[in-house]
Amino acid sequence: MAGILRNRTFYFGLVFFAVLAALGCAQSLLDKQADAQGRTVQAPMFEVDPLWPKPLPNHWILGWTIGVWVDDQDHIWVVHRGAGGLHNNERGLELNPPIGECCRTAPPVLVFDPAGNLVRSWGGPGAGYEWPQGLHGVHVDYKGNVWLGGNGKGDSHVLKFTQDGKFLLQLGRYGKNAGSNDLENFGRVAKIWVDPKTNEAYIADGYQNKRVAVVDADTGKMKRYWGAYGNKPSDADLGNYDPKAPPPQQFRNPVHCVERSNDGLVYVCDRQANRVQVFHPDGKFVREAIYARETLGSGSAWDLAFSKDSQQRFIFLADGQNSKVRIILRETLEELSNFGDGGRQPGMFYGVHSIATDSKGNLYTTETYEGKRVQKFVFKGVGNVPAGSQGVLWPKK
Repeated sequence: MAGILRNRTFYFGLVFFAVLAALGCAQSLLDKQADAQGRTVQAPMFEVDPLWPKPLPNHWILGWTIGVWVDDQDHIWVVHRGAGGLHNNERGLELNPPIGECCRTAPPVLVFDPAGNLVRSWGGPGAGYEWPQGLHGVHVDYKGNVWLGGNGKGDSHVLKFTQDGKFLLQLGRYGKNAGSNDLENFGRVAKIWVDPKTNEAYIADGYQNKRVAVVDADTGKMKRYWGAYGNKPSDADLGNYDPKAPPPQQFRNPVHCVERSNDGLVYVCDRQANRVQVFHPDGKFVREAIYARETLGSGSAWDLAFSKDSQQRFIFLADGQNSKVRIILRETLEELSNFGDGGRQPGMFYGVHSIATDSKGNLYTTETYEGKRVQKFVFKGVGNVPAGSQGVLWPKK
Protein backbone atom coordinates (compact mmCIF):
# COMPACT_ATOMS: atom_id res chain seq x y z
CA MET A 1 0.00 0.00 0.00
CA ALA A 2 2.84 2.37 0.91
CA GLY A 3 4.40 1.71 -2.53
CA ILE A 4 1.14 2.55 -4.28
CA LEU A 5 0.82 5.80 -2.32
CA ARG A 6 4.40 6.75 -3.20
CA ASN A 7 3.73 6.07 -6.90
CA ARG A 8 0.55 8.15 -6.83
CA THR A 9 2.35 11.00 -5.09
CA PHE A 10 5.12 10.86 -7.67
CA TYR A 11 2.59 10.78 -10.54
CA PHE A 12 0.57 13.72 -9.24
CA GLY A 13 3.78 15.65 -8.69
CA LEU A 14 4.78 15.13 -12.31
CA VAL A 15 1.33 16.26 -13.46
CA PHE A 16 1.51 19.32 -11.22
CA PHE A 17 4.90 20.41 -12.58
CA ALA A 18 3.78 19.69 -16.16
CA VAL A 19 0.76 21.93 -15.69
CA LEU A 20 2.96 24.65 -14.22
CA ALA A 21 5.35 24.37 -17.18
CA ALA A 22 2.47 24.54 -19.67
CA LEU A 23 1.02 27.60 -17.93
CA GLY A 24 4.44 29.21 -17.99
CA CYS A 25 4.84 28.57 -21.73
CA ALA A 26 1.35 29.87 -22.42
CA GLN A 27 2.02 33.02 -20.42
CA SER A 28 5.32 33.54 -22.24
CA LEU A 29 3.53 33.22 -25.60
CA LEU A 30 0.86 35.67 -24.49
CA ASP A 31 3.54 38.09 -23.31
CA LYS A 32 5.29 37.87 -26.69
CA GLN A 33 2.01 38.43 -28.51
CA ALA A 34 1.24 41.39 -26.27
CA ASP A 35 4.69 42.82 -26.96
CA ALA A 36 4.16 42.41 -30.71
CA GLN A 37 0.72 43.98 -30.53
CA GLY A 38 2.00 46.91 -28.53
CA ARG A 39 5.20 47.45 -30.51
CA THR A 40 5.43 50.33 -32.96
CA VAL A 41 7.72 51.07 -35.88
CA GLN A 42 8.62 54.19 -37.86
CA ALA A 43 6.78 54.04 -41.17
CA PRO A 44 4.58 56.12 -43.50
CA MET A 45 1.10 56.85 -42.15
CA PHE A 46 -2.08 57.01 -44.24
CA GLU A 47 -5.81 57.60 -44.05
CA VAL A 48 -8.32 56.57 -46.69
CA ASP A 49 -10.14 59.35 -48.53
CA PRO A 50 -13.66 57.89 -48.77
CA LEU A 51 -14.82 60.60 -51.21
CA TRP A 52 -12.14 60.08 -53.88
CA PRO A 53 -12.59 59.98 -56.84
CA LYS A 54 -15.68 61.97 -57.68
CA PRO A 55 -18.61 60.16 -59.33
CA LEU A 56 -18.13 59.28 -62.99
CA PRO A 57 -20.33 60.99 -65.60
CA ASN A 58 -22.67 59.39 -68.14
CA HIS A 59 -23.77 56.58 -65.81
CA TRP A 60 -20.32 55.07 -66.29
CA ILE A 61 -19.22 52.18 -64.11
CA LEU A 62 -15.89 50.40 -63.59
CA GLY A 63 -15.30 46.70 -64.11
CA TRP A 64 -12.19 44.77 -63.04
CA THR A 65 -9.80 47.63 -62.28
CA ILE A 66 -6.36 46.34 -63.09
CA GLY A 67 -3.89 49.19 -63.46
CA VAL A 68 -2.94 52.54 -61.94
CA TRP A 69 -0.12 55.01 -62.56
CA VAL A 70 0.57 58.62 -61.55
CA ASP A 71 2.22 60.82 -64.18
CA ASP A 72 4.50 63.84 -63.77
CA GLN A 73 1.50 66.18 -63.47
CA ASP A 74 0.06 64.08 -60.63
CA HIS A 75 -2.73 62.87 -62.88
CA ILE A 76 -3.90 59.41 -61.90
CA TRP A 77 -4.26 56.95 -64.78
CA VAL A 78 -6.61 54.02 -64.24
CA VAL A 79 -7.35 51.12 -66.59
CA HIS A 80 -10.11 48.58 -66.21
CA ARG A 81 -11.85 45.76 -68.04
CA GLY A 82 -15.51 46.63 -68.12
CA ALA A 83 -17.96 44.26 -69.77
CA GLY A 84 -15.97 41.14 -68.85
CA GLY A 85 -16.19 41.99 -65.18
CA LEU A 86 -19.71 43.38 -65.04
CA HIS A 87 -23.01 41.61 -64.47
CA ASN A 88 -25.83 42.51 -66.86
CA ASN A 89 -27.65 44.19 -63.98
CA GLU A 90 -24.65 46.54 -63.58
CA ARG A 91 -24.58 47.58 -67.25
CA GLY A 92 -28.28 47.47 -67.97
CA LEU A 93 -28.26 50.77 -69.85
CA GLU A 94 -25.95 49.45 -72.60
CA LEU A 95 -27.88 46.25 -73.30
CA ASN A 96 -30.14 45.98 -76.34
CA PRO A 97 -32.81 46.71 -75.34
CA PRO A 98 -31.75 48.50 -72.12
CA ILE A 99 -33.12 46.84 -69.00
CA GLY A 100 -32.85 49.91 -66.76
CA GLU A 101 -31.71 53.47 -66.32
CA CYS A 102 -28.21 52.50 -65.19
CA CYS A 103 -25.41 51.83 -66.06
CA ARG A 104 -22.89 51.56 -68.91
CA THR A 105 -19.23 50.53 -69.05
CA ALA A 106 -16.74 53.38 -68.75
CA PRO A 107 -13.99 53.71 -71.40
CA PRO A 108 -11.00 51.46 -70.63
CA VAL A 109 -8.56 54.32 -69.88
CA LEU A 110 -9.56 56.98 -67.34
CA VAL A 111 -7.50 59.93 -66.09
CA PHE A 112 -8.24 61.84 -62.88
CA ASP A 113 -6.76 65.04 -61.49
CA PRO A 114 -5.57 65.11 -57.85
CA ALA A 115 -9.00 66.31 -56.69
CA GLY A 116 -10.66 63.26 -58.24
CA ASN A 117 -12.20 64.94 -61.28
CA LEU A 118 -12.25 62.89 -64.49
CA VAL A 119 -10.21 64.86 -67.05
CA ARG A 120 -9.69 62.36 -69.89
CA SER A 121 -11.01 59.01 -71.14
CA TRP A 122 -10.37 56.83 -74.18
CA GLY A 123 -9.44 53.35 -75.34
CA GLY A 124 -10.68 50.29 -77.18
CA PRO A 125 -10.15 48.71 -80.61
CA GLY A 126 -8.99 50.96 -83.46
CA ALA A 127 -7.15 51.10 -86.76
CA GLY A 128 -3.54 49.95 -86.92
CA TYR A 129 -3.29 48.01 -83.66
CA GLU A 130 -4.69 44.98 -81.83
CA TRP A 131 -6.48 45.99 -78.63
CA PRO A 132 -5.73 43.47 -75.84
CA GLN A 133 -8.30 40.82 -75.09
CA GLY A 134 -7.58 41.39 -71.39
CA LEU A 135 -6.20 44.89 -70.79
CA HIS A 136 -3.67 44.83 -67.94
CA GLY A 137 -1.45 47.51 -66.41
CA VAL A 138 -0.69 51.11 -67.40
CA HIS A 139 2.49 53.18 -67.39
CA VAL A 140 3.08 56.78 -68.47
CA ASP A 141 6.74 57.23 -69.38
CA TYR A 142 9.03 60.26 -69.02
CA LYS A 143 8.07 61.44 -72.52
CA GLY A 144 4.37 61.29 -71.69
CA ASN A 145 3.67 58.14 -73.71
CA VAL A 146 1.14 55.64 -72.38
CA TRP A 147 2.01 51.92 -72.29
CA LEU A 148 -0.57 49.14 -71.98
CA GLY A 149 -0.23 45.38 -71.61
CA GLY A 150 -2.71 42.54 -71.84
CA ASN A 151 -3.18 39.19 -70.12
CA GLY A 152 -5.93 37.74 -72.30
CA LYS A 153 -5.52 34.28 -73.76
CA GLY A 154 -3.89 35.44 -77.01
CA ASP A 155 -2.29 38.67 -75.82
CA SER A 156 1.32 38.52 -77.01
CA HIS A 157 1.87 42.23 -77.44
CA VAL A 158 2.33 45.65 -75.85
CA LEU A 159 0.79 48.93 -77.04
CA LYS A 160 2.06 52.51 -76.87
CA PHE A 161 -0.15 55.61 -77.25
CA THR A 162 -0.07 59.37 -76.75
CA GLN A 163 -1.91 60.75 -73.73
CA ASP A 164 -4.87 61.53 -75.99
CA GLY A 165 -5.06 57.95 -77.21
CA LYS A 166 -3.30 58.30 -80.56
CA PHE A 167 -1.64 55.00 -81.50
CA LEU A 168 2.17 55.04 -81.67
CA LEU A 169 3.61 51.53 -81.55
CA GLN A 170 2.75 47.85 -81.15
CA LEU A 171 5.37 45.41 -79.89
CA GLY A 172 4.58 41.77 -80.76
CA ARG A 173 1.47 40.37 -82.40
CA TYR A 174 -1.70 38.92 -80.96
CA GLY A 175 -1.61 35.11 -80.75
CA LYS A 176 2.06 34.79 -81.77
CA ASN A 177 3.78 34.00 -78.46
CA ALA A 178 6.44 31.28 -78.82
CA GLY A 179 7.49 31.07 -75.17
CA SER A 180 9.77 32.76 -72.68
CA ASN A 181 12.73 32.91 -75.08
CA ASP A 182 10.81 34.55 -77.94
CA LEU A 183 12.61 37.68 -79.18
CA GLU A 184 9.63 39.17 -81.03
CA ASN A 185 6.51 38.49 -78.96
CA PHE A 186 5.40 38.35 -75.35
CA GLY A 187 3.26 36.10 -73.19
CA ARG A 188 0.37 37.93 -71.54
CA VAL A 189 2.11 41.03 -70.19
CA ALA A 190 1.21 42.32 -66.73
CA LYS A 191 3.09 45.63 -66.44
CA ILE A 192 5.59 47.93 -68.18
CA TRP A 193 8.05 50.48 -66.75
CA VAL A 194 10.25 52.78 -68.87
CA ASP A 195 13.67 53.94 -67.65
CA PRO A 196 14.16 57.67 -68.39
CA LYS A 197 17.95 57.31 -68.22
CA THR A 198 18.31 54.58 -70.85
CA ASN A 199 14.97 54.75 -72.72
CA GLU A 200 14.49 51.04 -72.05
CA ALA A 201 11.10 49.50 -71.34
CA TYR A 202 11.09 46.78 -68.67
CA ILE A 203 8.24 44.33 -69.22
CA ALA A 204 6.76 41.95 -66.63
CA ASP A 205 6.13 39.06 -69.01
CA GLY A 206 3.88 37.70 -67.56
CA TYR A 207 0.84 35.46 -67.16
CA GLN A 208 2.13 32.96 -69.73
CA ASN A 209 5.84 33.68 -70.09
CA LYS A 210 8.13 33.61 -67.04
CA ARG A 211 10.56 36.45 -67.51
CA VAL A 212 11.47 40.10 -67.37
CA ALA A 213 12.07 41.44 -70.88
CA VAL A 214 13.88 44.70 -71.69
CA VAL A 215 13.31 46.43 -75.02
CA ASP A 216 14.23 49.70 -76.70
CA ALA A 217 11.31 52.03 -75.91
CA ASP A 218 11.39 53.63 -79.37
CA THR A 219 11.82 50.63 -81.65
CA GLY A 220 10.61 47.76 -79.46
CA LYS A 221 13.75 45.73 -80.23
CA MET A 222 14.55 43.12 -77.59
CA LYS A 223 17.76 43.94 -75.72
CA ARG A 224 17.86 41.29 -72.97
CA TYR A 225 15.65 39.16 -70.74
CA TRP A 226 15.93 36.88 -67.72
CA GLY A 227 14.06 34.57 -65.38
CA ALA A 228 14.14 34.09 -61.60
CA TYR A 229 17.61 34.53 -60.03
CA GLY A 230 18.80 35.76 -63.44
CA ASN A 231 18.44 32.26 -64.90
CA LYS A 232 17.53 31.60 -68.50
CA PRO A 233 13.74 31.36 -68.37
CA SER A 234 12.01 28.03 -68.75
CA ASP A 235 8.34 27.32 -69.38
CA ALA A 236 8.38 23.98 -67.55
CA ASP A 237 5.33 23.39 -65.34
CA LEU A 238 6.31 24.06 -61.71
CA GLY A 239 3.23 22.37 -60.27
CA ASN A 240 1.24 23.73 -57.38
CA TYR A 241 2.91 26.11 -54.95
CA ASP A 242 4.22 24.37 -51.82
CA PRO A 243 5.16 26.76 -48.98
CA LYS A 244 7.41 24.10 -47.45
CA ALA A 245 9.43 23.57 -50.63
CA PRO A 246 12.57 25.58 -51.50
CA PRO A 247 11.85 28.70 -53.58
CA PRO A 248 11.54 27.76 -57.27
CA GLN A 249 14.45 28.56 -59.58
CA GLN A 250 12.04 29.95 -62.17
CA PHE A 251 9.29 32.54 -61.84
CA ARG A 252 5.83 31.21 -61.24
CA ASN A 253 2.95 32.76 -63.17
CA PRO A 254 2.25 35.54 -63.19
CA VAL A 255 5.35 37.71 -63.26
CA HIS A 256 3.13 40.56 -62.14
CA CYS A 257 5.18 43.73 -61.75
CA VAL A 258 8.52 45.31 -62.60
CA GLU A 259 9.84 48.68 -61.50
CA ARG A 260 13.26 50.29 -61.12
CA SER A 261 14.33 52.34 -58.09
CA ASN A 262 16.31 55.59 -58.16
CA ASP A 263 19.52 53.73 -57.26
CA GLY A 264 19.18 51.48 -60.31
CA LEU A 265 17.81 48.26 -58.82
CA VAL A 266 15.01 46.38 -60.59
CA TYR A 267 12.20 44.97 -58.44
CA VAL A 268 10.00 42.13 -59.72
CA CYS A 269 6.79 40.67 -58.26
CA ASP A 270 6.67 36.86 -58.54
CA ARG A 271 3.05 36.82 -57.46
CA GLN A 272 2.17 33.20 -56.72
CA ALA A 273 5.61 32.48 -55.25
CA ASN A 274 4.83 35.20 -52.66
CA ARG A 275 8.13 36.95 -53.30
CA VAL A 276 9.84 40.05 -54.58
CA GLN A 277 13.17 39.57 -56.35
CA VAL A 278 15.72 42.34 -56.87
CA PHE A 279 18.15 42.57 -59.80
CA HIS A 280 20.72 44.81 -61.38
CA PRO A 281 19.55 46.19 -64.75
CA ASP A 282 21.58 43.53 -66.57
CA GLY A 283 19.58 40.77 -64.85
CA LYS A 284 22.13 39.90 -62.18
CA PHE A 285 20.30 38.69 -59.09
CA VAL A 286 20.75 40.70 -55.87
CA ARG A 287 18.34 39.34 -53.25
CA GLU A 288 14.76 38.29 -52.58
CA ALA A 289 12.18 38.31 -49.82
CA ILE A 290 9.10 36.18 -49.29
CA TYR A 291 5.92 37.65 -47.79
CA ALA A 292 3.16 35.61 -46.13
CA ARG A 293 4.83 32.39 -47.22
CA GLU A 294 1.79 30.23 -46.42
CA THR A 295 -0.43 32.17 -48.87
CA LEU A 296 -1.96 29.94 -51.53
CA GLY A 297 -4.47 30.93 -54.22
CA SER A 298 -3.41 34.07 -56.08
CA GLY A 299 -0.35 34.78 -53.94
CA SER A 300 0.79 37.80 -51.93
CA ALA A 301 3.10 39.83 -54.26
CA TRP A 302 0.85 41.64 -56.75
CA ASP A 303 2.33 45.09 -57.37
CA LEU A 304 4.67 47.56 -55.72
CA ALA A 305 5.39 51.27 -55.52
CA PHE A 306 8.15 53.26 -53.83
CA SER A 307 7.83 56.07 -51.32
CA LYS A 308 8.52 59.53 -52.75
CA ASP A 309 11.52 60.51 -50.62
CA SER A 310 14.76 60.70 -52.59
CA GLN A 311 16.09 57.50 -51.02
CA GLN A 312 12.81 55.65 -51.61
CA ARG A 313 13.11 54.20 -48.10
CA PHE A 314 9.86 52.26 -48.28
CA ILE A 315 8.11 49.86 -50.63
CA PHE A 316 4.34 49.50 -50.68
CA LEU A 317 3.36 45.98 -51.75
CA ALA A 318 -0.20 45.26 -52.88
CA ASP A 319 -1.31 41.84 -51.58
CA GLY A 320 -4.56 40.94 -53.30
CA GLN A 321 -5.02 37.51 -51.76
CA ASN A 322 -4.68 38.76 -48.18
CA SER A 323 -6.52 42.05 -48.78
CA LYS A 324 -3.84 44.42 -47.55
CA VAL A 325 -0.94 46.69 -48.44
CA ARG A 326 2.41 45.77 -46.88
CA ILE A 327 4.88 48.50 -45.88
CA ILE A 328 8.44 47.27 -46.44
CA LEU A 329 11.82 48.80 -45.58
CA ARG A 330 13.51 48.83 -48.97
CA GLU A 331 17.09 48.52 -47.67
CA THR A 332 16.44 45.14 -46.00
CA LEU A 333 13.11 44.07 -47.61
CA GLU A 334 11.78 43.63 -44.06
CA GLU A 335 8.04 44.08 -43.64
CA LEU A 336 7.40 46.78 -41.03
CA SER A 337 3.62 47.00 -40.97
CA ASN A 338 0.55 46.55 -43.15
CA PHE A 339 -2.94 47.97 -43.51
CA GLY A 340 -6.31 46.97 -44.91
CA ASP A 341 -8.77 44.15 -44.50
CA GLY A 342 -11.20 42.27 -46.68
CA GLY A 343 -14.41 44.09 -47.53
CA ARG A 344 -16.06 46.70 -49.71
CA GLN A 345 -16.12 49.75 -47.45
CA PRO A 346 -13.53 52.52 -47.91
CA GLY A 347 -10.12 51.41 -46.66
CA MET A 348 -10.96 47.73 -47.20
CA PHE A 349 -9.95 45.65 -50.20
CA TYR A 350 -11.33 42.98 -52.47
CA GLY A 351 -8.48 41.86 -54.74
CA VAL A 352 -6.19 44.90 -54.33
CA HIS A 353 -4.38 44.64 -57.63
CA SER A 354 -2.24 47.67 -58.47
CA ILE A 355 -0.65 50.50 -56.51
CA ALA A 356 1.02 53.86 -57.26
CA THR A 357 2.25 56.98 -55.42
CA ASP A 358 1.95 60.66 -56.34
CA SER A 359 4.48 63.44 -55.72
CA LYS A 360 2.99 64.18 -52.27
CA GLY A 361 3.32 60.57 -51.15
CA ASN A 362 -0.36 59.69 -51.44
CA LEU A 363 -1.18 56.10 -52.41
CA TYR A 364 -3.65 54.91 -55.04
CA THR A 365 -4.90 51.34 -55.30
CA THR A 366 -7.12 49.46 -57.73
CA GLU A 367 -9.17 46.34 -57.12
CA THR A 368 -10.04 43.49 -59.44
CA TYR A 369 -12.59 40.67 -59.06
CA GLU A 370 -15.66 42.14 -57.38
CA GLY A 371 -13.72 45.13 -55.96
CA LYS A 372 -14.02 47.15 -59.21
CA ARG A 373 -12.77 50.45 -57.84
CA VAL A 374 -9.86 52.82 -57.23
CA GLN A 375 -9.05 54.23 -53.78
CA LYS A 376 -6.86 57.04 -52.46
CA PHE A 377 -4.88 56.88 -49.20
CA VAL A 378 -3.69 60.28 -48.00
CA PHE A 379 -0.10 60.46 -46.76
CA LYS A 380 0.13 61.74 -43.17
CA GLY A 381 3.90 61.76 -42.75
CA VAL A 382 6.26 59.23 -41.21
CA GLY A 383 5.61 58.30 -37.61
CA ASN A 384 4.90 55.51 -35.16
CA VAL A 385 2.52 52.88 -36.49
CA PRO A 386 1.71 49.44 -35.09
CA ALA A 387 4.07 46.66 -36.11
CA GLY A 388 2.05 44.01 -37.90
CA SER A 389 -1.50 44.84 -38.91
CA GLN A 390 -2.91 48.37 -38.65
CA GLY A 391 -6.34 47.27 -39.83
CA VAL A 392 -8.55 49.63 -41.80
CA LEU A 393 -7.20 53.19 -42.06
CA TRP A 394 -10.43 55.06 -41.45
CA PRO A 395 -10.11 58.87 -41.18
CA LYS A 396 -9.58 60.12 -37.65
CA LYS A 397 -12.16 62.52 -36.22
